Amino acid sequence: MMYLPCETHVARAEDAVVQLRELDDGRLVLPVYSALDRLHSCCGRRQPWLVMPATQLGKLRRIAYFDLVVLDMDIPEEQRVQEVNR
Repeated sequence: MMYLPCETHVARAEDAVVQLRELDDGRLVLPVYSALDRLHSCCGRRQPWLVMPATQLGKLRRIAYFDLVVLDMDIPEEQRVQEVNR
């Protein structure tokens, strides 16, 4: 199983939109996380996520094109989902 950061929280997995990151050279990266605690420590606790079997990466790539898969990628603090002020 792998944990993928998503754009927003959704009720149904099929409605999820995975979050891609662009490298300086223009390549698109799909960050994946080996465990939920790794996603929380690398992306922040407010990051929406989806869990799926690693065997589904091929299917996901046909839906959301990406160049690379990066395991346990640390997301800079300023790019993480922030607390919403009310």
